[in-house]
Amino acid sequence: MRVNHVIKTLVLSDFFVNAGFSVFAPIFAIFVTQQIQGGSLQVVGFAAAIVQIVKVSLELPIAKFLDKNHGEYDDFYSMILGSVLIAMVPFMYLIATEVNHVYFISALYGAGIAFTVPPWYAIFSRHTDKLKESFEWSLDSVAIGISGAGAAAVGGILAQKFGFNFIFIIGGILAIFGGLNQIKIYKDLKEKVAQGQVVPQPEKTP
Repeated sequence: MRVNHVIKTLVLSDFFVNAGFSVFAPIFAIFVTQQIQGGSLQVVGFAAAIVQIVKVSLELPIAKFLDKNHGEYDDFYSMILGSVLIAMVPFMYLIATEVNHVYFISALYGAGIAFTVPPWYAIFSRHTDKLKESFEWSLDSVAIGISGAGAAAVGGILAQKFGFNFIFIIGGILAIFGGLNQIKIYKDLKEKVAQGQVVPQPEKTP
């Protein structure tokens, strides 16, 4: 089944970004408790909460702002900004030594998600192929599942062999690749989209 360029690109980006974070997910709690001064399981829980608090605090205002301009270029720039913030996260763990560092990085991650998710959903929704909506949304879900499972399994093995820093570098590289991949959809975007309109885009022939 053929899938258009925008959908393929966004799904592939999701695959790599999710793989980047899943690769160190199995060892994150161990990293915090062993490598961070004052780190504990309580800190891990607070860090996860901070991600979600920042995300939900920013996500709706960002979405409302993006909806005011019914074109896709502002969506694109917001998505790229969020992807840059997200890609910084694994590398920042390389220099984190204190609990406050972990909390700051968690807040940055939450902000990155808030800038990325609303425009990603908007662009994906507009470019789904007619009569393939369920398949294409499921394609993204499957890509996330596969990348998460594979990266988590490999991440645990690599962490045991090479240590925390190696895993964070691998995670950061994957996240950067996923974010940069999104740039390829720029030429497919529309300057104006009618308010409330979701328009499936036809497959572009090379």
